[in-house]
Amino acid sequence: MRACIQRVTQAAVTVNGELVSRIGKGFLVLLGVGAEDTKEEAIKLAEKIIGLRVFEDQAGKMNLSLQEVSGEILVVSQFTLFADCRKGRRPSFTGAAPPELAEQLYEFFVNYIAQKGIPVRTGRFREHMLVELVNDGPVTIWLDSKEL
Repeated sequence: MRACIQRVTQAAVTVNGELVSRIGKGFLVLLGVGAEDTKEEAIKLAEKIIGLRVFEDQAGKMNLSLQEVSGEILVVSQFTLFADCRKGRRPSFTGAAPPELAEQLYEFFVNYIAQKGIPVRTGRFREHMLVELVNDGPVTIWLDSKEL
């Protein structure tokens, strides 16, 4: 699994003109599921994200986790994180999981975070979404479950 995590002051997802989800302070997580990914990797990635200490403490240092600042998470499915652009100019997405597996692991990831007591919202799987965010910092972190 791959995740692009952005620390935000707010983020929202709209589908067909309808506001689907909105969060305040926290993380926007763009989540890609690979063809070989497992539930164990989803847990490992979720734990890493929950524990990231990238929120500023009173001294202005990135020292606090999402839980310590009462943050929220907005998770948006993003199969394009598995784009292979090594050949030609049109990306290949063969490394991405088929939609059925991707949706299953995406939902597992979201539910795992919710069980940890983190307020979590989602976009809509397999829909064209408009994602708005205010990146705080900016802070953007890339994680790959195969490298954790």
